[in-house]
Amino acid sequence: MRYAEPPFQARGPVSEQLLAALGAPTSESEETLAGFDERLAHALSHVNDILRDDDLQVSLLVLHGLHYGSVVDADEEWEWHPVMVAARVAIEREFERQLREVVPEVPLPKPEAEAVASALFELTKPTPGPSLARFIAKRATAEHVREYLVLRSVYTLKEADAQTWTIPRLNGRVKAALVEIQTDEYGGGREERMHSSIFAKAMREFGLDDTYAAHLDSVPALIIASFNMMSMFGLNRRLRGASAGHYAAYEMTSSLPNRMIGDGIRRLGFGEAVSDYFDEHVEADAVHEQIAGRDLAGGLAEQEPQLLADIVFGANASVCIDGWGAEEALEAWIADRSALRQPFAVGEQSHPADALEMEGAK
Repeated sequence: MRYAEPPFQARGPVSEQLLAALGAPTSESEETLAGFDERLAHALSHVNDILRDDDLQVSLLVLHGLHYGSVVDADEEWEWHPVMVAARVAIEREFERQLREVVPEVPLPKPEAEAVASALFELTKPTPGPSLARFIAKRATAEHVREYLVLRSVYTLKEADAQTWTIPRLNGRVKAALVEIQTDEYGGGREERMHSSIFAKAMREFGLDDTYAAHLDSVPALIIASFNMMSMFGLNRRLRGASAGHYAAYEMTSSLPNRMIGDGIRRLGFGEAVSDYFDEHVEADAVHEQIAGRDLAGGLAEQEPQLLADIVFGANASVCIDGWGAEEALEAWIADRSALRQPFAVGEQSHPADALEMEGAK
């Protein structure tokens, strides 16, 4: 049996062999994975900036995708195949090592809920000056918003799933806090209100395919790395502190930017079908940031003080990696360039903005 080709391309020798192997059943692994260990080891020994390495980030997304599902069409036996598990761990180790090198250390608060929450709010407080959200609010065109949806899709079409891996690794009030947040993320049990579903609706309004990874070829490695980082934190019990800290920072930096983006979408003349996702996060994340800061991250620091450094590391990793990705996209837009790795062709996949612009030109 052969499986359907993924909706994206390999970006180097590691991802090329990995995707080719996953197109065949595990019974053929001895043949399809011949030399794979050496190929991966060579790539890992020569990578200087794994956060921006296309081949390794796509490979890690695919390997994580074997646990999530709906990333590649593959024999389900691949999920726990020893070579796949070993490859994931090897890439994650180098990824984590480099993350800890590039994410600056910040002073640690006391391992008390209020102290941790205060430190994380300070770490994530809004800064003046240009930002991606401010650009969308004031200057973005419909094409900019469309590119933004593509960039966001790597995480948001699986929104909250990476953090859900962390639930069974927690206990007591900390577990309850994470479940409370996730209940909202999954729409309170209503499929149409799941945040991933609302985002998919916005993509469809722009004529974009909302199939997971349909636009992966257009997404830079650094944006993929952001999601891979979340998955790595969630899938590894020893990184539960980093997962909690990351999620707290992610929620703390969400409400205000989403308000700006929603305003920009309305400025361009789009309706609720597009703005709904961003409007939903203005109120939801204003609540979530309090729960995540005090009860999740702060509560975990009280329960397990030895995780304090990882909690703060995870929070700062969220601020840094997502901040760098946003800065690179903003720089491209200001320079009148596409922020996508593979820009859309002129006129490709029309969207509601076309009708609005044509109406205004009459």
